[in-house]
Amino acid sequence: MKAAGPLFSLVLALALPSLCVAIPARAEPITPERVLSAARPAPDGSRLIAATESGGGLLDLRVHSAAMNADIDLKVVRAPDDSKPAPVLYLLNGAGGGSDASSWPDQTDIVDFFHDKQVTLVNPLGGNGSYFTDWQRDDPLLGRVRWSTFLTRELPPIIDSALNGNGANAIAGISMAGTSVFQLALDAPGLYRAIGSYSGCARTSDPLGRLFVDAVVLRWQGDPANMWGTPDDPAWPANDPYLHADRLRGTAIYVSSGTGIPGPQDTLDGAGVHGNAAKLLSQLVSGGFLEAITDLCARALRDRLHALDIPATFQLRPNGTHSWGYWQQDLHDSWPLFEHALRG
Repeated sequence: MKAAGPLFSLVLALALPSLCVAIPARAEPITPERVLSAARPAPDGSRLIAATESGGGLLDLRVHSAAMNADIDLKVVRAPDDSKPAPVLYLLNGAGGGSDASSWPDQTDIVDFFHDKQVTLVNPLGGNGSYFTDWQRDDPLLGRVRWSTFLTRELPPIIDSALNGNGANAIAGISMAGTSVFQLALDAPGLYRAIGSYSGCARTSDPLGRLFVDAVVLRWQGDPANMWGTPDDPAWPANDPYLHADRLRGTAIYVSSGTGIPGPQDTLDGAGVHGNAAKLLSQLVSGGFLEAITDLCARALRDRLHALDIPATFQLRPNGTHSWGYWQQDLHDSWPLFEHALRG
């Protein structure tokens, strides 16, 4: 038995090198320092300028946009397995841009829901009243608005290099951004494998759609004429996803809306209400009115895509207002569609 000791040691010594080669080294954790060192600038010079931990499972990034000559803040939920590349799901906030704390990280459970899902979430902050599009002219109050350029050309290469993206992307947005996700997909064909529109209005150049767009932009003190020109400007129909829906063929599509009639989330203990009676009243009144409009838009888009024989998933609820409790559920419900598309 004593002779087995040296023999075993010799065998183990000979085997260890091959064993070490066979076991892949785990990638360095995606820390702020690693993100900053790995990030590469976009072709136009846009670049990552800051990365910090913000707690609660979130990473704060700041990217300089050359197109807007502005710094844009992002909230990021990292993919759980940092040893392999991951797809990216971009989540857009509504008309307030998230600057009023009405954002995906503030209002929903995205950190907990995605903790075991191999995807990186990127939530840009800002863009209030912009429709996340490229405006024709600088606006006196909103400044230089080139959000489409930022989101489709400047940001993706920075995110992929900094956070080990694999080149597969999806995008989802609420309210105003529920329109923008279609426009962005049309602006950058092939960039997004899937799009999710929650309580949006894809039709923007008919009288109702134009009224809705004007109201959103004016609410944030922008001038709609600086975005797509005067009412007779061809930029309005050119940016109408409803009119160009045929170009969405091949993209996985998820659309949801309520009707404005109070539903299960429209109570004092509903998600995001926190027992605030004034907030609930606003949700029931203005949130009910807005959702009644998006319901009309969603049904029109459903009929349009059906006529074009373009597959899409529609979740048209019999009730529900324009509010975060429903949008959180929409994200949960649409994730299987996104996951399938991102794996394809």
